Amino acid sequence: MNAISGQKILTPKKSEEKSDISEETSDDEEIIEVEDNSIKKTEEMIRYEKETGRYAIWRGNVTESFKKWQRGEKVYNRDKERISLYVAEDKKSKWLEYSQDNGTSISKLIREAVDTFIENNESQTSMSLSNLEPKTISNISHTLKEPLTSIKGYSQLLLENFKDKLNEQVLETIKNIFEQSVLLEKKIINILDNIKVDSEYDVLLIEDDPTTIRLLKSIFESKGVKSKGVVSGSKGLEELGHSLPQVILLDILLPDISGYDICKTIKSDNEYKNIPVYFLTAIAGSEVEKNLEDTKADGYILKPFKLADFEIIFDILNHKTKY
Repeated sequence: MNAISGQKILTPKKSEEKSDISEETSDDEEIIEVEDNSIKKTEEMIRYEKETGRYAIWRGNVTESFKKWQRGEKVYNRDKERISLYVAEDKKSKWLEYSQDNGTSISKLIREAVDTFIENNESQTSMSLSNLEPKTISNISHTLKEPLTSIKGYSQLLLENFKDKLNEQVLETIKNIFEQSVLLEKKIINILDNIKVDSEYDVLLIEDDPTTIRLLKSIFESKGVKSKGVVSGSKGLEELGHSLPQVILLDILLPDISGYDICKTIKSDNEYKNIPVYFLTAIAGSEVEKNLEDTKADGYILKPFKLADFEIIFDILNHKTKY
C-alpha cells in the first residue's frame, strides 16, 4: 500500500531478520507518521535518541528499544559500536533459519560465535605461531598489513579531508573502520613481537626478518649455541629486562626503533653496557663505521653474511675474547 504524504497510517512491523548486526524490530503494530514513502522522525523520537544514544528508526522500521522506552521500560544507553556484516544470500538464509529454530537472533548468534572463537583460540595463539615456519609468519604479516594499510590510509584521508561533506551515518561508519584498522594493526604487531626462539639462550637476535632469525638460529645451533630472536627494537629492550645474553646481534633498520638508538640505550645502562653488541645489517660498511664511536657498538657484520663472519661471536662465547 502506498503511503500518502502527511498521513498517519497503521503499518505492521516486519519480522524479517537483517544480515547486519542491528537492533531488531518486532511484529507489533505501531502507528507511525509517514512522509514520502518513509517514516518521519517525530519529536518524541528525537528526544529518545538524545537521551539514550540509540536509534528510534533503523532501516525503515521503528526499533524495539524505542517502543520499550515509550512504554516506560528500562532502556540502557548504547555503549557498543554498530558494525555491518555483508554475507551471501544463502549464508544469510542459513543463519536466519537457525536463529528462528533456536529462538535467538542473528545478532546474538554472531556475538556468541565470535566470543566462542576468541575464547577457544586466544590461549593457543602463541603455541600455534611457534609451530609455524618463520617464512610463513612473515608472509601472513605481509598479507595482512598490505590491505590494512590501504583501508587505514583511505579512511583517515576521508575523515580529514571530507568530514564536512559526509552525512552522520557514513561518517560514523568510516570512523569505526579507521579505529578497527588501528586495533588490528596493533594486534598484528603484538603477535609478531612475541615470536621467540628458545627460553634460554646465549645470543639475543634483534632482527625484523623471521627468515634471517631462523638462519642465524641454525648457524648457532650447529655450534651448540642457543639464541633467541625478537622482531622489534622495543621487544629487544624488554627482553633484556628478563635475562642478560652474552652477545647481542642487532639489525639497524627495525620497524619501530633505530638499531643505532637501541645500541646507545644499551651502552648507556650500567647493567647492560658490558654486553657486546654487533650490528647485523645490509647498510654499507662505511656508513656503519661512522656510527660505531657514537653508539659504542663493538663491531658489525654485513649482510649477506658467511659463516666465517661469526668467528668473533664464537670467540666471545668461548671466552677467547675478553669484554
